Amino acid sequence: MVHYLTEQRGRPNSTDYRVYLKNSDQKYISPFHDIPLYIADEQECGVPPKKFKTNEILFNMVVEVPRWSNAKMEIATKEPLNPIKQDIKKGKLRYVANVFPHKGYIWNYGALPQTWEDPNHTDKDTMCCGDNDPIDVCEIGSKVCVTGQVIQVKVLGILALIDEGETDWKVIAINVEDPDASSLNSIEDVRKIKPGHLEATVDWFKKYKVPDGKPENQFAFNGQFKDKDFAIEVIKSTHSYWKALVMREKMKGDEIVCQNTSLCESPFKCTDAEASAVVEAAAEYGEPLPVSSEVDKWHFFTN
Repeated sequence: MVHYLTEQRGRPNSTDYRVYLKNSDQKYISPFHDIPLYIADEQECGVPPKKFKTNEILFNMVVEVPRWSNAKMEIATKEPLNPIKQDIKKGKLRYVANVFPHKGYIWNYGALPQTWEDPNHTDKDTMCCGDNDPIDVCEIGSKVCVTGQVIQVKVLGILALIDEGETDWKVIAINVEDPDASSLNSIEDVRKIKPGHLEATVDWFKKYKVPDGKPENQFAFNGQFKDKDFAIEVIKSTHSYWKALVMREKMKGDEIVCQNTSLCESPFKCTDAEASAVVEAAAEYGEPLPVSSEVDKWHFFTN
């Protein structure tokens, strides 16, 4: 099994902080483009992928935000090698508010590599275009992960958030190493084994932007979760849009950066030396800056 490593640059809690990823050979990679979506695609020496059932499909997930934390960390789609950085709005670092009873993000939050929600494609079910990012994942296991960690997950279902008029799918998944993983095989299993978790997920996504003065978010399908098979079809679709993205002949100005080190047919494939130069040009790692006390502020809302 391929293992991935991280390298920090800049100072945590600052605008220059970045987390770059490397493969097991210590070569820098893009977490967006160079990590296979499917676990089966990264097996070496003929070793079969770990399976719970003969027909189980396992996916790689790149963790951006550890559970219970507030910093809005995300894959930088418009930077070379797509490191993970903290989102910035109006010159300030972004943190999600604590909306009672939720503390920060209530799952390990991240993305499926080699997927892309095409902003030029109108989804036939939601009738909204994609949000121009990799597809998001809420990992509901018990372990708190770290930013940049790559874990293997089973997909259980999906929620269709409509975020400011854009389709923003939220995949519900479980880390295959979690003690409950063998018992969780569907969205209904989540309702039985983790009662209240799905309802909390809808509540979180509905209200998390309200403290910023925005209205509650809306959902397709009346906020109902779609099943595993539906989720996997959505993932396959976003994977096909990603393939078209990285195989286009040229890139326009302010667009997603498709620089990668492993896709032989992509015109954006770079050498290991070019990838190293990107990281070497980034700020040196330094001690974390203090976080504003505002991050621990709580917000209360009534239905």
